[in-house]
Parts: sequence; structure tokens; C-alpha cells
Amino acid sequence: MSQDNEVDMKEVELNELEPEKQPMNAASGAAVSAVMAGGSEKNGLVKIKVADDEAEAAAAKFTGLSKEELLKVAGSPGWVRTRWALLLLFWLGWLGMLAGAVVIIVRAPRCREPPAQSWWHKGALYRIGDLQAFQGHGAGDLAGLKGYIDYLSTLKVKGFVLGPIHKNPKDDVDGTSLEEIDPTLGSKEDFESLLQSAKKKGIRVILDLTPNYKGQDLWFQPVQIRTVATKMKDALSYWLQAGVDGFQVRDTEFLNEPLLLAQWQNITKSFSEDRLWITGTRSSNLPQILNLLELTEDLLTSSYLSVSNFTGKHTEFLVTQYLNATGSHWCSWSLSQAGHLTSFVPAHLLRLYQLLFFTLPGTPVFSYGDEIGLKAAALPGQPMKAPVMLWDESSSLNTSGSVSSNMTVKGQSEDPGSLLTLFRKLSDLRSKERSLLYRDVHILSSGTDLFSYVRQWDQNERFLVVLNFGDVGQPARLGAAGLPARVKLLLSTQPGRKEGTSLELEQLELQPHEGLLLHFPYVP
Repeated sequence: MSQDNEVDMKEVELNELEPEKQPMNAASGAAVSAVMAGGSEKNGLVKIKVADDEAEAAAAKFTGLSKEELLKVAGSPGWVRTRWALLLLFWLGWLGMLAGAVVIIVRAPRCREPPAQSWWHKGALYRIGDLQAFQGHGAGDLAGLKGYIDYLSTLKVKGFVLGPIHKNPKDDVDGTSLEEIDPTLGSKEDFESLLQSAKKKGIRVILDLTPNYKGQDLWFQPVQIRTVATKMKDALSYWLQAGVDGFQVRDTEFLNEPLLLAQWQNITKSFSEDRLWITGTRSSNLPQILNLLELTEDLLTSSYLSVSNFTGKHTEFLVTQYLNATGSHWCSWSLSQAGHLTSFVPAHLLRLYQLLFFTLPGTPVFSYGDEIGLKAAALPGQPMKAPVMLWDESSSLNTSGSVSSNMTVKGQSEDPGSLLTLFRKLSDLRSKERSLLYRDVHILSSGTDLFSYVRQWDQNERFLVVLNFGDVGQPARLGAAGLPARVKLLLSTQPGRKEGTSLELEQLELQPHEGLLLHFPYVP
């Protein structure tokens, strides 16, 4: 069919449409003029070159390459070389990253495996030898002690040594029952309730089973030791079943058969390795202490440090000698097996000894009231009695002298610079910082009357302790390789220094009786 015929057919179809529906466009103007020039008129006539428009649209449409064309292009030498180059670059990059990771792992310093620790390795112990003196107000028993568990929790101690609380008619071995509670102190039900309350706070209870605690000789007469030994074995099993977390016995140097200590510890440890045994001695003689330590698996408390003349160099000598002599055995730090710090240490050095005990490698052991500087006093001509705990100013009703607010738990709790506040800060640090938890310690040479050392563990933050036992201020003069030029202040036992202050070690000076706890990061 010719092109003219196709156009005529379109014209016929358009003429058949109603006039108002016929399309009008710019091209129609030329068609109308042509018709009028020919002398005839066709209403609404439009001529459209449809065939030309469709051909142009078909030519503009792109259908892409066929499968055969794609394969032909992909197999060309240029594309093959490009693909191999990209694949080679990918594998080289992957191998490079793998090699880099291996180098980092190999060159990175190895982390030391932390030593296995029991709960008594992780914080301080607190001794409550006299329930009535501890609770004050003229009375005290097991039921009342339950109300003080929250206070012990604020001290961050891991456990408390209780009693003795067993039935003990003075110097009467037959009447003494290590399995019965003194009726004046409460009942077995009271004790069980106290245990549950302590465990809910994560505090362990250690029971003092020193037999004749009300009598002249704590172990009775030597001829009675076999009877005592039998009672002790039965009592250990009984109280372990009741749920106690360990035992303490004191004045063990007077045991005629010291091997009994090993037997009693075996009973305790066979029940659970998580049960603590504390051997106490009033001795300050190092060879005698070491003999007892050979029979002690866990902790030993003594009067070893009480012989100090309270100078920096002598304290350094005593501590260093004890650490060297005890070897790998875990130490405990106290000034006696049962007494208060104020019975041995001048008041102006109490803060230094708190800092010392909390930062040496080992378990610090305190008696109730040490956290506030409670003083033990005896009336003229009378033996020393357990001091009444000063909870508030009303405690003066049970003491021989007046009591000011800054001597009490209530007053010191409100004072950010008090001895009690310092105790709580140190106890919290001791239980959290790895460098204080584990055994590594490095004694430093330092200035006159100073005792300085670094606590460290693997790649953890280091702690530098500087103690000035002198009556005058003096420069630290720390002579040790590996110390940084500057350190940050964590705390001072004296007011006036701001926590977080950066201090230059070469210029570091300490006030009289001041102790500093400083810290600095590990540097490979």
C-alpha cells in the first residue's frame, strides 16, 4: 500500500468522528489551507504522518547486547587481563590484612593469667569481738547485731569475725560447749537470721572458737588439751553445717600440740575450700610466727608490726622482711590478733596505717572502731576492756569521758575529710583495682623517714604509695627506673590536695605525717 493511500484512510477515520472529538494540532493548519486553496472544504480535516513517527520511535529504542555479543566481548583479551588483575589485587589485599593481624597478635604483650583467689583475698576483714561493746547503749546480742549489717556493707568489708559467742563458764572445760550459744547473746535462731542477713549483703561470717575466752588460759590447762581437741572437732563440723564461712582461734602459740591446727584446718577445708581459717598469735617474734605459718593454710594474725618504732625506714624494713620471709604465702596485715589500732599507733599516724594496710599485698584485718580511731582505755588498776563503739554523741552515756561529734560514726559520716571517709574510699579501691588485688609490689628507695612502693599487675593501672612518717615535710626523692615524670593524685591522708591533680615526681613534697596514693597508666 502506498503512502498516499495510507494517509487517505486515516483521513476517512477522522472524518467519521464527531467534530468536537476530532484532534487539532499545529500540523492541521497547513492541511486546512491546502484544502481551501483547492476550492473544497472538509470540516476538521487533519493530516498526520503516523508512519514516519513510528519508524523514528522504533529506531530510538535500544534493546542492548545479545548473549552472544556479551560472550564475545567478555572473551576479548583486554577484559580477560582486567579480570585477572582485579582478582590478583583482591587476594593480595586479603593476604596483607591477614598478615597484619598475625603480626599484631604476635607482637602484642601477653596478658598474665590472674591467680586464683578466694573471697578473703579481695578485701578487708572486720573483727567484732564483743557484741555488747560494739552495739553500745549498755546492751548487745545477735538479734541486735543484725541491724548493723547495712553499716558493715558501707565499709566494703568482705567478712566479719564474730565472738567468741559460745557457752564458756570461766576456766570450766567440762561446762564449756563450743556448739551452744551463750544465752545472754541470743539463740541459734538469732544466729541463723544473722547469717542470712549477712549473706544477702555479700558479707561472710567467721566464728571465733577460742575455747576459754572468759578464763585465764584461752586453751585451759595443758592436761586438758585432748578434751579441748575433741570438743573442737565436733564444733567445727556443727558450725560448718550451720553455714558459717570460717573460723578463728587465738593464742595458738600456747597449744601444746600445734599439729592440732593442721587437723582442724583439714576438717574445715574438707567441707569446702571456700571456708577460711585464721590462726592468731600474740607473738611478735618472726621465727615463731613463721613456725605457726607453716601450719596455717590461710591467714595468720600477729603482733609482728607492733614492734615498729614508727619511722619510715623501720616500717619499710619490717614489711620487706615479712614479705621475703613468707614467700608465696598470702599475708594478712594487722597490729595484733584482736586489739585496736589506737592501742599501738599514735593518733597522728592512724591515717598512714589505714593507707598502708589497704595497699600492701595481702588481707587487711581491722577491729571494730578502727575506722573512726576508737580509743581503748582502761580505768586505773583495772584490766583493759573492749571500748564502746561511738555511734553518735549519745554513746557518751556508756563511756568514761565526753564524746564530740567528730569522734562518732554519725559525725564522721558527714565529714568528707574524716578517718571514716578515708577508710571507706580505701576499702572500695582495694576490692576493685587489680593492681591492689594481686601480689606484685615493688619497694622504692625514697627520702628520709619515707616508705614508698608501687603496686602493679600486668598491663593494669599502677599505684604509687608514698608515706611520710616524719614530723616535718620533706621531698619524696623517689629513685626508681620506670616511673613517669608526672602522676595523678588519687587521695591524700591530709586535707588541701585536690583529687586528680597532676604532680611532677621530681618536685613532689609531702607534709608531716602525710600519705599519698598516686596512680599512672601502664606503658609498654
